[in-house]
Parts: sequence; structure tokens; C-alpha cells
Amino acid sequence: MVEKKTSKTTTRKTTTRKKTTKSAKNKKLVIVESPSKAKTIEKYLGSTYQVVASIGHVRDLPKSTLGVDVEQDYQPKYINIRGKGPVIKDLKKAAKAAKQVYLASDPDREGEAIAWHLQYILGLDPEKANRVVFNEITKDTVKNAFKEPRTINQDLVDAQQARRIIDRLVGYSISPVLWKTVKRGLSAGRVQSVALGLIIAREKEIQAFQPEEYWTLDSEFKKGRSKFKANFYGFDGKKQPLPDNAAVQSVMADLDTTKPFTVSSVKAKERKRQPQPPFTTSTMQQTANTQLKFRTRKTMMTAQQLYEGINLGKGLGQVGLITYMRTDSTRLSSVAKNAAAHYIHDTWGEEYSSHKPVAGTPQEGAQDAHEAIRPTDVTKTPDSIKDKLTPDQFKLYSLIWSRFVASLMTPEILDTMAVTVEQNGVLFHANGSKTKFPGFTKAYPAAKEKDNLLPELAEGDSVDLSKTNPEQHFTMPPARYSEAALIKALEENGVGRPSTYAPTLDTIQRRNYVRVDARKFVPTELGEVVQNIVDDKFPDITDTKFTAQVEHSLDDIEVGEKKWVPVVDEFYKPFAKEVESAEKTLEKITMHDELADMDCEVCGAPMVIKMGRYGKFYACSRFPDCRNTKAIVQEIGIECPKCHKGQVVERKTKRGRKFYGCSRYPDCDFVSWDKPKAPGEEEKTEKDSKKTLTKKSTKKATKKASK
Repeated sequence: MVEKKTSKTTTRKTTTRKKTTKSAKNKKLVIVESPSKAKTIEKYLGSTYQVVASIGHVRDLPKSTLGVDVEQDYQPKYINIRGKGPVIKDLKKAAKAAKQVYLASDPDREGEAIAWHLQYILGLDPEKANRVVFNEITKDTVKNAFKEPRTINQDLVDAQQARRIIDRLVGYSISPVLWKTVKRGLSAGRVQSVALGLIIAREKEIQAFQPEEYWTLDSEFKKGRSKFKANFYGFDGKKQPLPDNAAVQSVMADLDTTKPFTVSSVKAKERKRQPQPPFTTSTMQQTANTQLKFRTRKTMMTAQQLYEGINLGKGLGQVGLITYMRTDSTRLSSVAKNAAAHYIHDTWGEEYSSHKPVAGTPQEGAQDAHEAIRPTDVTKTPDSIKDKLTPDQFKLYSLIWSRFVASLMTPEILDTMAVTVEQNGVLFHANGSKTKFPGFTKAYPAAKEKDNLLPELAEGDSVDLSKTNPEQHFTMPPARYSEAALIKALEENGVGRPSTYAPTLDTIQRRNYVRVDARKFVPTELGEVVQNIVDDKFPDITDTKFTAQVEHSLDDIEVGEKKWVPVVDEFYKPFAKEVESAEKTLEKITMHDELADMDCEVCGAPMVIKMGRYGKFYACSRFPDCRNTKAIVQEIGIECPKCHKGQVVERKTKRGRKFYGCSRYPDCDFVSWDKPKAPGEEEKTEKDSKKTLTKKSTKKATKKASK
């Protein structure tokens, strides 16, 4: 069963060519990266402007060669990207006819580099102010940005160029070493090697972990009709662990369950919970992963859509809903703060706002290239535009909107109570809390703490023990990295930047260096082999401190404190010696295939499990003499409802979508996106007797469907 494919690239190219072939005579030409961004901006600028898209980068280093002259100050040898010829031709034609050309790519290093390449290809004057940047795609911000164009910021370009060249030198130097020693198709890189190293180091911790036994003694007490839970704490004011059952029995022996316990201490306090700051790229990725179960790539793709513009219907049209989504800043412009303060005052009242609204427009402009991710218009609440958004867009926009508004609200206030219950020197502790004032959780309900109520208690009160629950536990090893946890670890170590996390996680999965189990990363044998080579022969590449220092040097280039050539040279000279040594000393490593416990139907040789582009499959061990292969399928224990001879098996399309088919395919062509139901799982009605019942999987729930 094959999924219907759509070509975004083809659609975008067609859109671009249509736009660029329109008459641009006497118009001002604006070039952005994507058609959706172009559509939004053109609406704001009016008929005197023509806005077209370059569809991302137009020039890059060649794929077939290194493309960097290490003998001549690491000069890059850029070429026009294959397939971009028609786009470039149309851009040149439009630029030639235009009255003025503006380059309005994204406001970061990569966007500046795209503008720089476009300037070169189109033959624009580098001394002319033709670069326009804006942090949000709204009417006022875009129009104001075009009033203050600037020249290309060469420091930003050089920082991006240095990153690209260093990453190319690493990838194109280490990869051939891996091909010779392990197999072709492997790669290594600065950030991906550190990420893989963290995953493998965590796996080693887990394997070396020795669980230790411990016990808990949770008890339930009651005062009148009210009950509350308390946990064993210790003896005579001192905390006491319970390492085994003997320790538990010793405690139990000191208790007289027929007599009341005394409340020896009651401490009531007021606790404040401060809101978190608005999102940076990495905190957005982490929160979307934990709360929405979004993969990092999905988060960034959805955020890009919200930034470039969503059609909100008549009267509004295409509107950019959030500010630029690649940022490591939590700053907010005074305009954004003031707008949020007005909204909070009007919606919930003065006591909920941490900022006093100012009449009129604050002096500081809304444009700030280093702002946090926030909604462009706080009055566009998620619910008010829900019908214009896809489910994923709505979820992410709700998260961004709530976090931004909450960050400018007052703390949540909790009344807390810590109670100590005692008998014969044996202490039990109970903690309770109740929301006194919701504060920022009015806007961000997901952050609200659940109330844990205790009955009214006072020192000297008597309470009765109603039951005890001694329970054995064992200490647990550290958890494997989820996407959120790995991004946090990379960020804490100063490795990578917001734009690098999604492609890095994607690469280590595509290369089969890791697999995902229960949304956690598990290293594969291949990943461990590759990492061992890189650790041994290229220690700087996997050293988090060294990689973080490279990032700091790139930041210094961006602000003009360092020049890019010395930074690359400082990195490459010792690295080149490591490459030369590795090529001389490394020997071929044989990766042994796992036996499949079956024989080849063609030649009788043992079958083995191999890893291909789309996952594992069975193959004959005599390959290439015998090319027999079989898909690895999982039977679900249900007879095929069509032929009643085969078993229903679980399969996947090339895009990874799960579907169900008959094990006798192609002799039986039964297929279903939905999982067939087992006989007896539900009684069939007379109406259903001739239909195949399936479980229909949707994003919201599992529904019943008839086929």
C-alpha cells in the first residue's frame, strides 16, 4: 500500500516562477525565502512592490567535492544549487526590470548568508542599502523595516560561512575514514557526534547501574471523617531511611495501632510560584516535546508556518502569528509588554498583571532582532482563530501564546501546610497545598499545581492510624534521553544553536546510529562503532567543551570581535593531523549481521537481519550471490478477513506510516490503514455481519469503523 505523494518543492517552484514572470517594470522587488512568506508580505506592501521567493538557498558548497581550498585561507568554492537554475533565471529577470531590489530573508546568520548569495548572483551593489530585516511579519513592523534598509552585515555572513566551512571540513574528512573502516554512507559531524556521545554515555550509565533496595511506609490517618496520607520520616526528629523489610518491621514494632497519634507540628506558609520566561527556540522545542508529544522537526516546521503567515479569512488575509522562531533570547520589546499588560488588565484584572500598562505607544520600537518567541498580536487568542488553524498549529500557537502572556503575570500563590504526626518517637510527615491566588496559571493552566488538601489540623490534635502500606522499591537508573532532554543537555553544554538541533536529531536517526524506543533514544551497534572511532581518533570533535568553544568563537565573529579565517585555521590544523593519523592506523571493522533463525527459500542458506534505508529486513547471507530478501513483518494474531488463509500483519510505507495487510500478499490483496478487530472483541450486529470491523486510529482517539 503506497501513500499518495505530493511534491512541495514542485509546487513552490511553480509558485515562484509564476510570480517572477509577472511584469516587475517600475516596481520594487522584494526577495524572501518562501512563497507563504512572500504572500503575507506582499499584502502589506501594496501594488508598488513585487514579492518573490528564492525557495531557500540558491548557492552552496558542491556536494561532490570538499569545496574548500585549505591552502588559500579556506576560501569556499560556491556553486549554484542544482535544480535552482529556473528560479535564478526568473529572479535575475525580475531584478533587471525592477526599480529597486530588497533582500528580506530571515533575521539571523543563515538569512544574512542567503541575502549575501542573492546579492552576488543578481549583481547588486554591495554598498547599497538593500537588506531589510524584521522579527515579525505584521503590517507595521514590515512597513517600518522598509523605511530603514541597511547593507549586508558581513560579520553575520562570516559567522555563518565559518560554521558551514568547519562543518564541511569535519564531515568530508571523517566520513571517508568511516567508509574505509566500517561501511559507506556513514557520517560524523561536530554537533551530531556530541549528541551521539551523550546518548551512548547515558546508555553505559544505565548498563553499569546497580539497583539498591529501599522501602517506603505510606500510611493513612483520619481525624473525624477526614482522612489524609502521611509518609514515614524517622525517629526523634531525625530522618531515617528504610533499606529493607527488617527496618520496616522494626518501625511497625514501635507503633501501637490501637492508640491515637499526636500532631506534634503544624507549619503553615505562603509559597509563590513565579511564571517562566517566554520561549526561546530550545525551550519551545523541549516543551512541545514533553507537553504536545511533538518531534523537534515537527515543532520547527509548525512554528515556521505560524511565523510566515496564516490565512485568517476576509478582512485579515495572510497574517504572521508569531515572531521569528530561531532565537536564544527571552527579551521582550516594550510594545509587546505594554500590549500584554492591557490585555491582562482587561481580561482578568489589575491584580493579575506584573506590568502596569502605559497609555499610547512606548518609545522603544517593536522591532528587536533578539526577542523571545511570542504572538505578534496578543488579542488574537488561540480560541478566536482556532477554526483557521490546523490542529498542530493550534496546539503550538496556544502553547506560545499562553507562555508569553503568563510570563507577564503575577505569581501563583499557594497556602502550604507541613504536618508531623508522632507516636513513641516515630515520625510521619504530610504536606498539603491549596491555591490561594491563581496568578499566571489563569493564562497557562498546564502550569497549575494540583491542590493537595489536608484537613484542619492543630498542634496537639489526636489522629488515628487507619492503615499502613509498606512497599519495596529499587533505585532506578538514569532515564534515556528523550528529544527534550537531549536538546536541554546540548544547550547546557553550549553545543549547537537553535537552528541545528532539529537536523542533528534527524541525522543520527537516518544514519541508524540510534533508534527510538518509547520516545527515548537508544544507541545501535553501528552508532557505538562509529562513536568509538570518533572518540579514539578525533577526541576534540566529541569533547563538549571544545565544541562549545567553537560556538563561542562563531558568536565572536558575528559581533566583529574575531575574523573567520583565523578561527577556521585554529580548528583545522590540529584536526587535519588527526585525520592523517586515523587514515594510517585504522583497520577495517566487520559488522556482523544478526542471524534470523530461518533459511532462504531460494538457496537454503541462513537468512540474516540487515538494516536498510527504511529499517530492518531479512536478506540471504550469501548476498550478492543470492539476492533474496523479505520484509520483517509482525503478525497481530488475527486471520485475514478477506482470504481466511493468511494472517494480518503490520507493515509500514516508505514514509513510515503503519498499515495492515495479508501475509499472503500478493496472492491476497487485503490492506487497511486501520487495525482489524480480533474475533469476539465486540459482538457483530446483523447489519455488520458482512463487514470487516476495524479500529480506526485518529489523532484524537481510537474509533470504530466498518470496511
